[in-house]
Amino acid sequence: MTDTTRIGAESAASRGALPETILEVSNLGVEFWVEGEFYPAAIDMNYQVRRGEVLAIVGESGSGKSTSSMSLLGLLPENSRVTGSIKLLGRELRGVDDATLRSLRGNEIAVIFQEPMTALNPVYTIGFQIMESLRSHDRGLAPSEAKDKAIELLRMVEMPNPEQSFHKYPHQLSGGQRQRAMIAQSISCDPLLLIADEPTTALDVTVQAEVLDLLRNLHKRLDSAIILITHDMGVVADLADRIMVMKNGVVVESGTVAKIFHAPEHPYTQQLLAAVPHLGLGVVEDAETVAPAAEVETETSTLASVSSIRERATEAAEETVETRKAVLQFEDVAIDYPKRGRIPAFRAAEHIDLAIYPGEIVGLVGESGSGKTTVGRAAIGLLPIAEGKLTAVGTDISKATQKDLFAIRRRTGIVFQDPASSLNPRMPIGQSIGEPILLSGEAKGKALDKRVEDLLAQVELPKSYRNRFPHELSGGQRQRVGIARALALAPELLVADEPTSALDVSVQARFLDLLQELQQQLQFACLFISHDLAVVDILSHRIAVMHHGKLVETGTRDEILRGATDAYTQRLIAAVPVPNPEEQKLRREARAVLLKRTGTED
Repeated sequence: MTDTTRIGAESAASRGALPETILEVSNLGVEFWVEGEFYPAAIDMNYQVRRGEVLAIVGESGSGKSTSSMSLLGLLPENSRVTGSIKLLGRELRGVDDATLRSLRGNEIAVIFQEPMTALNPVYTIGFQIMESLRSHDRGLAPSEAKDKAIELLRMVEMPNPEQSFHKYPHQLSGGQRQRAMIAQSISCDPLLLIADEPTTALDVTVQAEVLDLLRNLHKRLDSAIILITHDMGVVADLADRIMVMKNGVVVESGTVAKIFHAPEHPYTQQLLAAVPHLGLGVVEDAETVAPAAEVETETSTLASVSSIRERATEAAEETVETRKAVLQFEDVAIDYPKRGRIPAFRAAEHIDLAIYPGEIVGLVGESGSGKTTVGRAAIGLLPIAEGKLTAVGTDISKATQKDLFAIRRRTGIVFQDPASSLNPRMPIGQSIGEPILLSGEAKGKALDKRVEDLLAQVELPKSYRNRFPHELSGGQRQRVGIARALALAPELLVADEPTSALDVSVQARFLDLLQELQQQLQFACLFISHDLAVVDILSHRIAVMHHGKLVETGTRDEILRGATDAYTQRLIAAVPVPNPEEQKLRREARAVLLKRTGTED
């Protein structure tokens, strides 16, 4: 028996006598004291989590999913107030002292946080952080034993080279590897209940599929219950047993996966499912069946909105590529990261040939660590190129001075992948959005205030939010702020690095429509970096696939998504989860066959 198998077997055996119900929540309410009054975030919630069960909590950004779950362990800020009852194995957690809560965290209930880069300590290696978790709950564990178990845990979560990864810092890992490290730390003390808060949000589809397989296997091996918080209905279809749907802090519907997906009763649940992008949904078989764009309003169905997006994209694509000068052009470009301390220099991307034209969206997809973000940052001069020629908005970046780069950045915009780290935590979001407008000299005073309010309205945030700080917003709301900031100067080139990864599906659909409308008006070029192939299918004119720092396949969306010739691209498409439990099970089985046939390495 291997070490990792033994860990799981011992954990499952030790829980044989546990009661069926792990967690019981009754009349749970959460409120926040803001500007002189309490605002409700969760209202009268009642639910149970049974042993070995996966309960998915779904809903729009700000619906109370994460807030209600973080209240279970007292992980809310001081301006919060929690009412009701929270019982773990029949023991009331409300009102217990801080020392008791600390003993429960990690040992009985653990959390996989939404943003591993901000949840992991940047000054300690991941091995040290896992050891710290182990030794804080077992003071008698020797350092050598803790190290051995930490490496076993890294091996259990299928971290590449666990012995070497043990000594790495969070910034030295890719997004998928950081998520694996977070999971290893979370399961280190064999918790009875695992709260997974958007565990796959920022991951590409292949790594997402691997993490879901990992969670499924760990769930069975450790016999832990899981509360899965997500806005991705494909993930829910792949992993959950039951679903609880939340809107504005209220549970509007709950039931089995089959019931919610196939017979939803509440109008909001129906709208939520209708808004989910589905790979192949936007294929226009007959132009006469597509509603004209002029007839599509924000309030109409998401399916009509998706069709209008695809129609407008198709109409512009051929003329754009054939008759206009490229806004962004890579010509045999290579990008290196220089030596930093003990980290040797390495080549992150090479032989990149890609052009993007006015009014065109090119989707850039690939695994975490494949070089997508590197290419996106080089596009606007945030990373120097080592070889080749890179032209952005008419300027050769490879020869640009600092003055040239400043001028380029006034004509470009970027939406960064991590909204939490890209916004100044000490600056109200209205100031963050208005800063580029003010620095460019385009507006100030009341005119600036009006521009900021208009941008907030475009990304569907109330104007009152301009005075809030980033930590007072949900992950999806912070992403909307990042999008508003990127659009502030009406850029000719927009680099969107996972701009919809933290958005719930309904807001995502409206944002995609908004992006198309703005592009029709401004005709900017867009490099759209995403792990969500269903979104790329809806939005992009062309798709480029990256693997190990190289472009392996480029073509129209139909050529790539429905006629891929590269084995890696085929695996990428097979990993996309779909919002249908039965279909997703078949896709998972087909993917296993494909991986066995082609192998996981090129």
